[in-house]
Amino acid sequence: MNNGRIARDAAQASPFEGLQAFQASLLERMEAASSEQSYTRRLAVLIGDVPCLVNLAEAGEIIPLSTLDKVTRVPLTLPWYLGLANIRGNLVGITDLAMLAGAPPQVAAPASRVLVLSPTLAPNCGLLLASVLGMRQIYDMKEISKASDGDLKIPGVMRHHKDSEGTEWRELSLVSLLNDDRFLHIGR
Repeated sequence: MNNGRIARDAAQASPFEGLQAFQASLLERMEAASSEQSYTRRLAVLIGDVPCLVNLAEAGEIIPLSTLDKVTRVPLTLPWYLGLANIRGNLVGITDLAMLAGAPPQVAAPASRVLVLSPTLAPNCGLLLASVLGMRQIYDMKEISKASDGDLKIPGVMRHHKDSEGTEWRELSLVSLLNDDRFLHIGR
């Protein structure tokens, strides 16, 4: 009698265990697809008039420039270092990366934003953006050897891409930017 009950319990448990295995497999595939998508997804921004892509893992938060009370200039710094802003009680240094690269200073506009770098990289560092353009997938783009942008050399650019509409994008590595001598030396 017990043998019949054990066999019945095993038969009933089998479909349940199969369902659990299927769900576990599905979860693994979804997590792999999600991590792959986050690996190839980039934040699209304009730095000056240059389209750039930023890895989401390196980005912290994006703050409208208009919401900052004031960016205070720091004496004896280079013009592209715009100064310090108080962001929720933290002093954040704001940089005009386009100006550092040789472009004219960015003009504050309603679409202007500050990209605060990830706290794991540099918690007190922000980049002035002309605007945020949304998200882009780099696997939808073709990597090119160099963008046709003239002499403007934005520090931290690791790769160049071209999308299906012909827009040339610069993939910016914030880790590389934080190791660039030009970016690190803000004093005159």
